[in-house]
Amino acid sequence: MWKWETDQEAKAVIVIVHGAMEHHGRYGWLIEMWRSSGYHVIMGDLPGQGMTSRSQRGHIDSFDEYITEVKDWVQAAYQFELPVFVIGHSMGGLVTVRMLQESHINVAGVVLSSPCLGLVKPPSKAVELLSYGLNKIAPMVKFPSGLTVDMATRNADVREIDSNDSLYITKVSVRWYRELIQATKLAFVNLEKMPDIPLLVMQAGDDRIVNKVMVKKWFNELTLSEMHYKEWPKCYHELFNEPERDDVFEYAKSFVESRMKAIGYIV
Repeated sequence: MWKWETDQEAKAVIVIVHGAMEHHGRYGWLIEMWRSSGYHVIMGDLPGQGMTSRSQRGHIDSFDEYITEVKDWVQAAYQFELPVFVIGHSMGGLVTVRMLQESHINVAGVVLSSPCLGLVKPPSKAVELLSYGLNKIAPMVKFPSGLTVDMATRNADVREIDSNDSLYITKVSVRWYRELIQATKLAFVNLEKMPDIPLLVMQAGDDRIVNKVMVKKWFNELTLSEMHYKEWPKCYHELFNEPERDDVFEYAKSFVESRMKAIGYIV
């Protein structure tokens, strides 16, 4: 993991959890926005992605590997002895949800950005059926993810960078896919296990990757004391990379600052 400390008197710590296929290096803009606003930032690469083991790229044995990793990042954030917020994007949002459902995590608030709670274009029924068998006999067999840079964002600059990014994953294993689908199901099954932590869900209105209907369904079934849902019309999946990202950031920051005030911190 990496830590970026603010040059100002720190207000809180932001833990960022990236999505599938990507890595922390794609979050330079967002990291600097938080850091320059007076927040420490902690982030790493999830197992099998980014700068982690290249032999296992696009593969995990269990979704719990992600949860364990992110819990370590949160533990590192506690060392600053400041309020901690978690931002989870896409699959990182799913990891955050499952972590909260299965672990006691002391955080001041959570922001989910287009959380992966359902896919717009799941594999065909034939491929889905085949994946069950392969998961048992050849779990590391990989296939193209079907995701493209153009599906993720309308930001031309980001698209160009991603098209030349050697760390960007294009293939995933059968086991990875089956674990993702199982985690998505568990996120719904364990709704009652979500802790009563202030939550902001921001969803892309024109998401080509995550099924926004399923995200809204999951949100509507929650019963938390403080929960907010914001859909961003016209935006593609990666809200923090979209042309509107300054507005997206300010919205997320206003949520964090309102929580800081509510718990007695001056911002």
